[in-house]
Amino acid sequence: MKAGWAIKPLGELCEVFADGDWVESKDQSVEGIRLIQTGNVGEGVFKDRAEKARYISEETFKRLRCTEIFEGDCLISRLPDPVGRSAILPDTGERMITAVDCTIVRFDQEQCLPTFFNYYSQSSDYLNTVAKECTGTTRSRISRSNLALTPTPVPPLPEQHRIVAILDKAFDGIATVKANAEKNLQNARALFESHLQSVFTERGEGWVDRPFEDCIEEVKYTTKIQRKEFLEEGAFPIVSQEAEFINGYWNDETNVFKLTKPVVIFGDHTQVLKYVDFDFVLGADGVKILPPKNFLHPKFFFYALRSVSLKSLGYARHYRLLKELRIGYPVVAKQQVLISERLDSLLEETHRLESLYQQKLTALDDLKKSLLHQAFSGAL
Repeated sequence: MKAGWAIKPLGELCEVFADGDWVESKDQSVEGIRLIQTGNVGEGVFKDRAEKARYISEETFKRLRCTEIFEGDCLISRLPDPVGRSAILPDTGERMITAVDCTIVRFDQEQCLPTFFNYYSQSSDYLNTVAKECTGTTRSRISRSNLALTPTPVPPLPEQHRIVAILDKAFDGIATVKANAEKNLQNARALFESHLQSVFTERGEGWVDRPFEDCIEEVKYTTKIQRKEFLEEGAFPIVSQEAEFINGYWNDETNVFKLTKPVVIFGDHTQVLKYVDFDFVLGADGVKILPPKNFLHPKFFFYALRSVSLKSLGYARHYRLLKELRIGYPVVAKQQVLISERLDSLLEETHRLESLYQQKLTALDDLKKSLLHQAFSGAL
């Protein structure tokens, strides 16, 4: 810690350090005094979410003896995620109160600037300290009394102003670069989706349509493997809705789905749609296997399904909606040309760009963490 800096419990830096009000659903109304909740508290930012705003009446405000909060007050969420995140209240144009799981912090600005603490609340040092004081088995939380004891660096006020000014400028720049990277990431995905749509809408001669159910073979399912039966390693990966299909392995070949050709799988967790070209065991979590008939190249069938907005179809529990699709396709030779010359190459390029932009976003997050660590260790 830099010479001349003090370390004080958070509660000692405040004129007001109190929890919000216990407001039940029955106490709420469609207008009146706005109820600010933990969902409005981002990591250093206030999330307005005006379309989801809740209110209480003036009468309820008086009956419950609520504490009014004001522009410039800092709110700290005692619930995840993460516990201890804070935001400074803007002028919403409305009177406001807050919920019991938000702590109202009104700083003594002769000791600590709200903006200084708001940056500190985003640092790993602060968040790790808060996490150590959390309790709860199903949902982590910190008590107001323990939150009040959180050690907080307190430099002289001119130093706080200097640090805030540097971080304001740096974080504004990072936000701009991050917004551009996220936009480029969206554009890369949109370019592929647009091209994918064009393949299946701007059809050439010789294309035909068939109902979805006429396009897939009947599947005789293997016994589904329960999670408790997963092994650390073995011969065959389990295809499930988990990332990368890997939940462990199974080494009993009687339950293996042996592939004679690749298949498509579809699941109800964020509309999983994958192209699978290896032998596997079927996990017990709602995955459906869709092996195409011989007039469809498996990967072409995968792209055909991917070109449809699965979100509009609902989840796999609404599988009947998938059955209403009609699949358009040319002869197999033409399908292979479309796959190799257009779809695969563009998807590969999309994945390459996604990886680059994701690396950039990760680097920006790391830069923010580094700047915050330097700022609150006195090295900025």
